[in-house]
Amino acid sequence: MSETVMDTATGLRTLHRSAGADAIFAVYEEDGGVIIEDLVSAEDLAAMNAELEPYLKDRAPGAQGGAEANEEFAAFYGAQTKRITQLVTRSATFREKVLCDPLTWELVWKVFPDHAEAPPWMCTAQIIEIGPGNAAQMLHRDTGNYPDYLTMGKSAPEVMFNFLFALTDFTEEIGATRVVPGSHTWDDYSVPGDPADSVGAEMKAGSALFFSGKVLHGGGQNSSTDRWRRALALPFNAAHLVPEEAAPFLMDLELVKTLPPHVQAALGFRSKGRGLWSADWSPLEGYLGL
Repeated sequence: MSETVMDTATGLRTLHRSAGADAIFAVYEEDGGVIIEDLVSAEDLAAMNAELEPYLKDRAPGAQGGAEANEEFAAFYGAQTKRITQLVTRSATFREKVLCDPLTWELVWKVFPDHAEAPPWMCTAQIIEIGPGNAAQMLHRDTGNYPDYLTMGKSAPEVMFNFLFALTDFTEEIGATRVVPGSHTWDDYSVPGDPADSVGAEMKAGSALFFSGKVLHGGGQNSSTDRWRRALALPFNAAHLVPEEAAPFLMDLELVKTLPPHVQAALGFRSKGRGLWSADWSPLEGYLGL
């Protein structure tokens, strides 16, 4: 099951994970994004959802931590949307299976070929659960976290990309993420995206949308009355940029020691090369005993 499938309704291409990193990355470069089927097994999907359910049950929808006071931020986060982070600590399945998936890392390293010298950051790991009645999110580019790169348009280096995992089936009715295919090739990134040009990334639970930080996208409108759309966003950013989540301060070192070295580096527990993120000019991993 490795053939490429074009969804004529959306313009998004889908490949099974068995297609391999080279084929998947080729579509990513051409279209700006590709749906990967079965990136998470049914068993791991069920386990991860069960581990995260108590945290989501206790989380109120809407912006948190003071962001709710800013009207633009509040609208971006979603009035009926729940978000949780710190997934490395909160889900053993995420930590041991999803975050350590070899195919995922093959793709990470294709986006950042200098990874041996400058390991990328895990920007965040975030559950985004869109609730009934939530309005569509504004179209945006994740690279907007680093505005200088937006001004460079399509000529900018790739400094951020995302894996958006469907933890429940993604359908138009419950808020499948909207994407503007090919928007990474636009000459002028200051031109706002037209929602009419966007398509819904409909996919089965366990699949993931692998897409460039240059691609316009946004959470869809949940027009249902009783169903929630649950996603896991797992973006990565270049080594020289600050990540969204302050992971090194949010998890126990002994837990981190159980993870592979490249994952430790992505979480901020190893130096970034060229003397960056060091301890007395020495590799951080030595100071930490990793």
